[in-house]
Amino acid sequence: MHMLQMLQEYMQQDTEKFLAATIFVVCYIALFSEKVNRAVIAMLGALVMVFTGVLSKTSVLEGIDFNTLSLLIGMMIIVGTAERSGMFEYTAIFGAKLVRANPRGLLIMLAVATALFSAFLDNVTTILLIAPVTIQITKKLKLDPYPYLILEIFASNIGGTATLIGDPPNILIGSALELSFMDFVKELTPIVVVCLASIILWFEWGWRKELCADIENRKEIMQMNEKEAIRNHGLLRKSLLVLIAVILGFVMAEEVGISNGTIALFGAAVLMLLYTAGSKQSSRDQKVAQILAGIDWTTIFFFTGLFIIVYGLEETGILGIMGQKFLELTNAELPKITILTLWSSAVLSSIVDNIPFVATMIPMLKSMEETIGGREIMMPAWWALSLGACFGGNGTIIGASANVIMAGIAARDGHPIRFLAFMKWSVPIMLFTVALATVWLKIQYF
Repeated sequence: MHMLQMLQEYMQQDTEKFLAATIFVVCYIALFSEKVNRAVIAMLGALVMVFTGVLSKTSVLEGIDFNTLSLLIGMMIIVGTAERSGMFEYTAIFGAKLVRANPRGLLIMLAVATALFSAFLDNVTTILLIAPVTIQITKKLKLDPYPYLILEIFASNIGGTATLIGDPPNILIGSALELSFMDFVKELTPIVVVCLASIILWFEWGWRKELCADIENRKEIMQMNEKEAIRNHGLLRKSLLVLIAVILGFVMAEEVGISNGTIALFGAAVLMLLYTAGSKQSSRDQKVAQILAGIDWTTIFFFTGLFIIVYGLEETGILGIMGQKFLELTNAELPKITILTLWSSAVLSSIVDNIPFVATMIPMLKSMEETIGGREIMMPAWWALSLGACFGGNGTIIGASANVIMAGIAARDGHPIRFLAFMKWSVPIMLFTVALATVWLKIQYF
């Protein structure tokens, strides 16, 4: 009787593994095909996990990383509100005038600005803000915007690697490991700076013949008044105050013992309060509704469903098995694990969206920690996952959400970024930056 019960339990576990793996594979194929909205796919996959009994109604909530969702929602509200002040357009015009509308100087300035914005905002928001201004400035200079736009793609993915909040993969890793804002800055900023400087020089040399503009066109840029870009001076001051306070909160989060998601949501609530203070009730409610409508709910629901799908793989033991195979492949040697994680992350993140890939890798790497000797010893592999996923996003036009957004903006303006034409630049740059990351990881840890 006892043996029969054990056999039934084993068969049930085997069935759950099969169901979880099937749901996961079907969802990934659907995501890769881009035939259905990714949030719809993720939510359907999560619900099928419950309907088939892979996860219970109560265990579903355990798989959702509410800290990551809070951080995303909070930053979306802060950035969406700050954007209403015109601060980002002001920065771009001011920067263009700072380099005296020199096309080569403009290339450097826009790339650096994109990287900096991406480090403290998120990549998609940065692209949405910087791309239209880039097109406007290059039009006035009668320049081809193509090199500027594709360099901004690379700069956004590389710059976002430097901080906890810069790129969704880092948000996932930081939340799962309870890493602080400064942990990412200390560990990843050096290699990010080297990679960014390298590709800017690469572009400046590769496009040097096209980076020329007439004196008259440059004068037109110099006559632009960046102050006119500011639509709301009061909101600008409030936004800067809250944004600085939130970033300081991220830096001090470890010391004060408050999660990054809580800090972001608190900052968002304070900024909305300051923005609506003094308004009539109807105007106040309208402003709040507009801000909340600006949240990318597609991304939020995508993350929510994805967390549940991956949790199903974790609970059924599939990720543990994959982790064991990974250890066998690398002979449980940390240098091999680190380099394999870096390159597999980079290659696969260039083919599929890096968010679901990282969400799958996190529990798998966690399952290896005890065998390797604990989290502290395993950290090089975690930094490799961050670098590989973020840098790998540069590999193709579908490698990261920011790439797709930029392609859409460029196409609407009559400057389409073709898949194969983009790869002529993206693949060498992805391989080059990952090679630099390999050297850096070996020097830093091995």
